[in-house]
Amino acid sequence: MIYAVGDVHGMRDSLERLIRLLPLKSGDRLLFIGDYVDRGPDPFGVVEFLIELSRSQECIFLMGNHEAMFLSFLGWDGPVYFGGEAFLQNGGDTTLQSYRYFEQEDEFRLPASHEHFFKELKLYYVEGQYAFVHAGLSRDALRLSDIKYALEHERPRSLLWQRTTIDLPHNLGVTVVYGHTPMPDMQVRWNLPYSIGIDTGSVYGGRLTALRLPDESVFQV
Repeated sequence: MIYAVGDVHGMRDSLERLIRLLPLKSGDRLLFIGDYVDRGPDPFGVVEFLIELSRSQECIFLMGNHEAMFLSFLGWDGPVYFGGEAFLQNGGDTTLQSYRYFEQEDEFRLPASHEHFFKELKLYYVEGQYAFVHAGLSRDALRLSDIKYALEHERPRSLLWQRTTIDLPHNLGVTVVYGHTPMPDMQVRWNLPYSIGIDTGSVYGGRLTALRLPDESVFQV
């Protein structure tokens, strides 16, 4: 089984409670949809917890737009690191505080384990009849019939920021599981082709969600 976990946004307490709730068995994997930092009170603690969790449980970590902004703000260069100028306007102050950035601004460096964690984040993941992305795909990608081709040729900006197309009809032949757009409850397109949004707004007072696949059982705190 694979458990897909929605946007955490610095909510370490909720994350720990959710992981304790999951009936994990040998061979199960955890997939995190991105947005570990910003807005919530303990982004540093979330990353610490995920690093430790990955030592005992197989985990897949996707990048979210908030990681892209954070790393761009820190000066990382590359096509997936952008939006640093909007970082503080999108809840980045809580991330900087939890990393004690302001105490060492001129000489700030991420802890080595965190730097490795962020460098290893994936833009997407495909398994069986499911494709996992943080935010969405462009209209052009949704018209394609080969999901792997579509993802390999998609722009990072669409995968990390797209809000307007993910619940539209598509020809990709898979169920797309995504986060990024907070909803009071799961955003589900039940009619073919399927898509499932699992960001249920934990940082806004909603629930933190894990979706188990392929049986599509839901776990929430």
